[in-house]
Amino acid sequence: MTAKIRKIVVTVEETHIEMGRAIAPATRKAVATAVIENPFSGSYTEDLSALMEIGAELGGLLGEKCVAALGIEPAQAESYGKSAMVGEAGELEHAAAILHPKLGAPLRKAVEKGAALVPSSKKMGSPGQVLDVPLGHKDAAYVRSHFDGIEVMLNDAPRAHEIMVAVAVTDSGRPLPRVGGLEAAEARGEDGLR
Repeated sequence: MTAKIRKIVVTVEETHIEMGRAIAPATRKAVATAVIENPFSGSYTEDLSALMEIGAELGGLLGEKCVAALGIEPAQAESYGKSAMVGEAGELEHAAAILHPKLGAPLRKAVEKGAALVPSSKKMGSPGQVLDVPLGHKDAAYVRSHFDGIEVMLNDAPRAHEIMVAVAVTDSGRPLPRVGGLEAAEARGEDGLR
């Protein structure tokens, strides 16, 4: 592992009741967050390839942790997302280097397939700040029932010279979806859209 990981936190959110209605089975979201040292904090660096490699490592590691936390087979994962928050000595491009060039392929392997783009967000922050992880259906972006998100907050991260990287995976869409669009059961997952 190239990344210097200070901690990993994994949580699972289950929704059993929404607007007084039972949700059965419960909708479930897992998010795995790694807090890593930012090797480029404090100064400008042209070549960010080391962060790209860290992204590849974390995509698989965190994706697998989410699938395990949900207790599902990779093919049963329905949606995913990724996000990163750099500490104040970093820059947004550090988060982009982790998230975009190489994190997606190992995450897709962890959830089996993943034809759709992985929704993402990035921000600069400080310890205790909320990081939003957007979610979308892993194989068909037009499945509106899976447009969602989950928040991550760690009271001690990211410190100034750290990056907080989060990957989220679900086994379902939102509770009580009713805004139309392509149904998950109808998705073919061939073009990433339908």
